[in-house]
Formats: sequence, C-alpha cells, structure tokens
Amino acid sequence: MTTADEPAFDVLLSGTVFLDIIFTGLPRPPAPGTEVWAEGLGSCPGGIANLAVALSRLQLRTALSAAFGEDAYGDFCWEVLAEQEGVDLSYCRRFYGWHSPVTVSMAMDRDRSMVTHGHRPPVSADEMLDPPPRTRACFVHIQPEQERWVRTAKSDGALLFADIGWDRTELWAPELLRQLDGYDVFLPNDVEAMRYTRSDSPERAAVALAEHVPVVVVTRGGGGAVAVDSSTGETVDVRGPNVAPLDSTGAGDVFGAGFVLGTLAGWPLADRVRFANLCAALSVQHFGGSLSAPGWVDIATWWRTVSRRSSDSELSGYGFLEDVLPHRAGVEVRRASATIRLRTPG
Repeated sequence: MTTADEPAFDVLLSGTVFLDIIFTGLPRPPAPGTEVWAEGLGSCPGGIANLAVALSRLQLRTALSAAFGEDAYGDFCWEVLAEQEGVDLSYCRRFYGWHSPVTVSMAMDRDRSMVTHGHRPPVSADEMLDPPPRTRACFVHIQPEQERWVRTAKSDGALLFADIGWDRTELWAPELLRQLDGYDVFLPNDVEAMRYTRSDSPERAAVALAEHVPVVVVTRGGGGAVAVDSSTGETVDVRGPNVAPLDSTGAGDVFGAGFVLGTLAGWPLADRVRFANLCAALSVQHFGGSLSAPGWVDIATWWRTVSRRSSDSELSGYGFLEDVLPHRAGVEVRRASATIRLRTPG
C-alpha cells in the first residue's frame, strides 16, 4: 500500500478524546430513585480515539490531533494511545486545568445510551495543525464551518472521509450537507442519513447523499450497509455477519476504519463494505469502543474458522480475504478493563 514517496501518515484525525466508562449487561435502564447493577464494566479512551485505535490496529500509520487534560484520565488515555496502540500524538497538546471529557455508556437491548460531560478544548484544531502533516487521508467530523487544516490537507492530495454526529437540536438542517463539498467519502448511519435527507429508507438516503459526495456509505447497525459510488453508478447492499452483540459502542468508527483501509488499498466497493461490516461485527462482541476494535489476528482467526463452512453461501463474498490477510498477522490486541490503571507490581 505504500511507495517511496509516500506521506508520513496514512490517516490524520482531529477531535476530542473522552475517557469512556462502559457498563454492560444491564437488565433495564436505571429509573429515578433506583439502583441497577451491571454484569460488566470496561474503561478505555473514547471519542475520536475509537477511530484512531481501529485504524492503527489495521496497521495504518495514524496521527491524531487532540487536547488532553493534565489529569489521571488524560495520562491513561495518552499512554494507551501512544504506548499500547502506536498512535502518533505529535500533534496533540496537554493543558493544565482543563479536565478530560468523560462519557458513561450503558449497553442494553443490543443498543446503548450515553451520558457525557466535558468542555471545549482550550485551542482549536487549526491552531494545533498549522500546518497539518502530509497524509494519504483525513477523517473529519463535519462541522457547520469547515476547518482550515482540512482544506490544506486536501490541497496537499489527501482523500477526505467524513461522518456526521447526532443533531442535539433535532432540526437536521439539510444546509449542513453543503459542507461535504470537496469530500471524497461520506459515512453516516441510517438515522442521520434519513433525517438529513428527509428520506424514508437508508437506501433512498444513500442515493440522495450521492448528489453531494462521490462515495456514500450508509450503515444500518447489524443490518450491514448500503453504498453508492456516483462516479461509477455502482450500488452495493451488503448484510453484516450474523453475530451476537455485547456492546455497539464505537462500531461505526470501526466500520469507518475498515472502509478507509479498503479505499486506500484500492479494493472494489463491495469488498470494502464487506470488510468494514466484518470489522464492526467483530468489535461489538467486546465492550469498550476503542479497545473493542479488531486486529489482523482477530480477522484472520474469524476467516480461518468460518471458511471451513463451505456450505454457507453468505460467506462466499469474503473469499477476497485470502489475498489480503497479512502473512504475519501481528500480536493479539488488548481489550477494555474495569479500571483505568493497574499499579505496576513491585
């Protein structure tokens, strides 16, 4: 995937890193005045860290620009990203007196609810990325106003991938889609896509969004994804692997990482969607958004196991994995733990 004249990074990200605390196995949501015990607990970096870890675990050279607090939560997130996951934090800064944002995620009934607290970072991404490093791709969360560093990266040859978040106003203003001008790939989920386009199905929403950006992929959770490439007229609709989900936190980010890798590698659209579906499906079997992301060992293990089921027609589309799995799949990845820090023995 690389040449002698490649940029320093495959993917550049900017955003907010949260400390994620995840409760799983909740029998019901907590009602006022009551207490509910969870069967499982995990902690890990979250927010933009979900995408950074997922990309790095697929062996993409990943750089992150974010603010970190000078507190124990910030220490933990920094160490996990830089030392454990190999994410480049050269374009990050730490700020004394600014506490790390925190999200508590509660997984139940194959979905999750979240409570978040945090404040705006002391400086903007444009201040930390002035100028941005050369990169093959950027993954950007669409904002009402486009950031300067994104335009600079695009002019330097980077592909632009984008997602979009939940609209807290619930107005879902279609005008925000104008910010997609100049982007190459847009990856919203089905709810976001349908509400921004006023469509009654993910499939119709994907077609409508393809008028704004060359490649659109609308994810449907466990239902897989539909993708439209307006430059070729190709449309693919791929179901996801049938798995039992434990926690869906960060699954959309893991899907995005898989699609980025397939795009940079030049895979056909259907293979990119299948691979992204697979990465997301493997991630929801573990709790913790970032540290649930699969590595190549997980992907290879899954394929070696299911490829023996020669009678399963749904698996025939994954035969391309035989050609793309690394000969040396690397080490097994770590998962989220119940505590943010264990004391070093001795």
